[in-house]
Amino acid sequence: MIQNKYPSKLKIFSKKEKEEIEKKLNEQFGIKDIPGIILQRGPEKLFLFQGSLNRNQIYELEQTIPIERIGIYFAKEIPGENKIRLSIEGTQILKEQINKNIFELNDEQVEDWMKGNELQIITGKKDFLIMKYKDNFLGTGKASENKISNFIPKNRRLKEKIN
Repeated sequence: MIQNKYPSKLKIFSKKEKEEIEKKLNEQFGIKDIPGIILQRGPEKLFLFQGSLNRNQIYELEQTIPIERIGIYFAKEIPGENKIRLSIEGTQILKEQINKNIFELNDEQVEDWMKGNELQIITGKKDFLIMKYKDNFLGTGKASENKISNFIPKNRRLKEKIN
């Protein structure tokens, strides 16, 4: 492995670390294989890189220029819960493997969800749920006793119609 001249703030997951993430995602959502390299910048956000660079090439590149981000934000590790929350893109990239903890939205619920609202609904679960409308995966919500919390960023929410 290439030795960095400067301390790296970009963490590239080892095979073992990637397997730990895959194990968590398998337990939560049935996902068995993450296609690509997992990277982390900061304490929680996980990025998935599926390009042609290998691990050593990414390290070499970071020695030359600081890499703010590489790949696509696909998940967030939740500290203290040993859980992972998939982003909207994460649910779309891994949709072929997701077969557990799926919440099917109806026509009324999908509009509320995309506006960033919590859904006032009893699911019988207290865990992360993949939100799905027809064939579309729309990110992850967190079910509690009487609601599903929404994590859609404000800048990605559906805007209210103005008449």
